[in-house]
Amino acid sequence: MSRFTDEMYATAATSSRGLVTGEPDAPRRQGWGEIHRAARRMAGALADAGIGHGDAVGILAGQPADIAPACQAAWMRGAAVTMLHQPTPRTDLAAWAKDTEAVIGMISAKAVVLGAPFEAAAPLLLERGIGILTIDRMHEGRDIDPVETSESDIALQQLTSGSTGSPKAVQITHENFYVNAYAMIDRIKFQTDHDVMVSWLPLFHDMGMVGFLSVPMQYGAEVVSVTPLDFLRKPLLWAELISKYRGTVTAAPNFAYSLLARRLAQAPDSDLDLSSVRYMWNGAEPVDPDTMDALAEAGARFGLDPMALTPVYGMAETTLAVSVPDPGRGQVLDIVDADLLEAVGRAVPATKGNVRKLATLGHLVDNLEGRVVDADGRVLGARGVGTIEVRGKAVTPGYITVDGHRPAQDENGWLNTGDVGYFTEEGLVVVCGRVKDVIIMGGRNIYPTDIERAAASVRGVRPGNAVAVRLDAGEKRESFAVAVETNRIDDHDEVKRIEREVVHAVFSEVGVRPRTVAVLGPGAIPKTSSGKLRRSNSTALIGGRD
Repeated sequence: MSRFTDEMYATAATSSRGLVTGEPDAPRRQGWGEIHRAARRMAGALADAGIGHGDAVGILAGQPADIAPACQAAWMRGAAVTMLHQPTPRTDLAAWAKDTEAVIGMISAKAVVLGAPFEAAAPLLLERGIGILTIDRMHEGRDIDPVETSESDIALQQLTSGSTGSPKAVQITHENFYVNAYAMIDRIKFQTDHDVMVSWLPLFHDMGMVGFLSVPMQYGAEVVSVTPLDFLRKPLLWAELISKYRGTVTAAPNFAYSLLARRLAQAPDSDLDLSSVRYMWNGAEPVDPDTMDALAEAGARFGLDPMALTPVYGMAETTLAVSVPDPGRGQVLDIVDADLLEAVGRAVPATKGNVRKLATLGHLVDNLEGRVVDADGRVLGARGVGTIEVRGKAVTPGYITVDGHRPAQDENGWLNTGDVGYFTEEGLVVVCGRVKDVIIMGGRNIYPTDIERAAASVRGVRPGNAVAVRLDAGEKRESFAVAVETNRIDDHDEVKRIEREVVHAVFSEVGVRPRTVAVLGPGAIPKTSSGKLRRSNSTALIGGRD
């Protein structure tokens, strides 16, 4: 038996911890033993459907109480799980069904496990010949024992951000799961008798699925889990759950902390208590130091320890964690000369002049090594800016694509992360941006996150909804455009003001002017299923503008 499944079943037999779901309306707590008993019956239903060792299963469900036993049931059968992208009210269902069909074909899924609130998708899937098992019927399955699993078995096929149309999935093994789980547990010094995890993250994203489902189910942690829709309906619910359950560990992308900071600042004095938090991970998208400062200020009234606010670095290709700071460090900034960073690729510390404040992301987790290389593959020393590469036992062996398997590592085991960054002298990781998104103008490497941060500072721009679009990539006159969203899209004068002020803010902050600025209504900027900006898909937003 793999160490991952072996420990998961041992946890079910011995742990007093479990999963809390159903907040805020109908809270329900299930111990890991209860979830395992449900998984045994669901595994029987999978077995009767012909699903066994080495097979693939897609899961389309929104409720953590359904997803947890369904995933464990698949692992009991030695199968690989793929969390399918979920349609939203704005989704074109015909296009979604076509994309989903492509994913199911790519992973050779034998069936899709379907649960609330997505039962309405059944006809669309059935008409394409896709087999369906419903969560409700699976609970009526026969109780069976798990099959044997090995370290090299695929446990999760994690769809990469934006995997629609031409999909790709990261293949995560049982060994990957186990090694990365302990890398995180050991780094944050997790204690099962004290720590409580709180999450609203989508379980089709690696930070939600791995960090707040598979790890606690394997290790035996207490976790409170609600859906992203619950959070978006009432962002303060996140803080209320931390207060109610004395949550100690939580995580989210930067945009969510920006939203939480605003809601806390507006909240009246109350008995809300955030003093239990010791880790608020900020990951999955670039960290804005100003957001963390705003959250620290807004949360102080409710006992939030600023040292709990922790930028981290992770990706599906390393199962989840790449680097995590030690407990109690808080946000540690690296302040460097912006001109030298852009012109010569060196992160030179500076205290005055044109400087850039970058969040450090902690040291690499255990069993993972890293390096930075230049365009010619030469390894750079401390503060040399280049492409970050990592290797170790938590790194995926490869991807499954529509053209078959594709290795993720080179002949020496190194994974190219696609991120530009550097290591400090102390070994702290700093990420500057994505390789493919860097804008080159006048010999300068300009990072879109700097442009987007400046644009988002303009009054009337919706937080987290500014995107820098690279234009004429590789050409002599490479440039960029900016698209922003506003709730005042029907006010012509307001739109014109935002256009002017975005140009001014970007020029003042970055020193270059966008070729054009597009001011758009809410929801216009394309994002991935996990909320990341799709810069490469945003070019059409500025088409026809000059």
